[in-house]
Amino acid sequence: MKSIQLESPGNFKTIEEPTPERQAGEALVRVQSIGVCGTDIHAYHGRQPFFEYPRILGHELGVEILEIDDNDLGLQAGDHCSVEPYFNDKTSPASRAGKSNCCESLNVIGVHSDGGMRPLITVPINKLHKANQLSYEQLALIETICIGAHGIERSQLKDGETILVIGTGPIGLGAIQFAMTQNCRLIVADISEERLAFCRDVLNIEYTLKADAPDFEDDLRALCDGNLPQVVLDATGNRFSMQRTFSLAAHGGRIVFVGLLMGEISFDDPNFHKRELTLMASRNATPDTFQKVIAAVESGAIDTKPWITHRINLQDVPTQFESTIAQPNLIKAIIETDPK
Repeated sequence: MKSIQLESPGNFKTIEEPTPERQAGEALVRVQSIGVCGTDIHAYHGRQPFFEYPRILGHELGVEILEIDDNDLGLQAGDHCSVEPYFNDKTSPASRAGKSNCCESLNVIGVHSDGGMRPLITVPINKLHKANQLSYEQLALIETICIGAHGIERSQLKDGETILVIGTGPIGLGAIQFAMTQNCRLIVADISEERLAFCRDVLNIEYTLKADAPDFEDDLRALCDGNLPQVVLDATGNRFSMQRTFSLAAHGGRIVFVGLLMGEISFDDPNFHKRELTLMASRNATPDTFQKVIAAVESGAIDTKPWITHRINLQDVPTQFESTIAQPNLIKAIIETDPK
């Protein structure tokens, strides 16, 4: 079978691979749709941490089960599934504590091992989340929404609170859409007026702010009745933006970093203590988050229709990936596979 491998930064190559052999506890699945993630883009540009080349990318996957043994999850051949791409050690302290998303020996397919930019892969049965009424494209979006949703879960957002989400890339949009299902006041900030317009005009976000405006904090306070938000979620991965969150959260507030920075950040400790802030990292998502997001998409509480702005055929990735991710109106690209 023909697979697409990232040989080095900026260099995709089509390679020939044998059909994978299924082991006990695994399902053989056909990859139907692949979401292009910020992780893939960073890997392509050579700035993805914890990454080695060559690598077959692809961890946002909508798949069809081809072969599977009897199982307790009710999965069978023909089922449509989203893949939870975080392969963890069940015996690790984090996994035993219910945090399989940040297991000490976590293996994320498409990052730490080869992923889904190929027609067929094998997947542990317990990493498949069935949703037959969703399209494969919707299933490929589930994982990225889950990362944003997990950030909202980490924030412990309460009814009536105000949350500021900074960054409206796919992960930020996932957080935004999950926050929209909560009883909260949502404020969205970005430096891109085009992305803010998308949030206002397509997602119907009432409160948006230009993140690089000279009076940003004053504008933020004006939307918070003179105060600051109880929760600030940063999905930018930008050092300046992440460091600024310490001055944007209310006293007693919470900060969640979903975006990942290759490097260090610093903050003023007296300000941190004075406000008694809580700083949290958010990594990946848990199985429960997958179930919540799938249910929200199935019910229509989360609408995935506006997300997909570009499509590429799998075999065209070597020639079209770079031009696609460079499009100024890109929200989310989907790679479609040819099952023949």
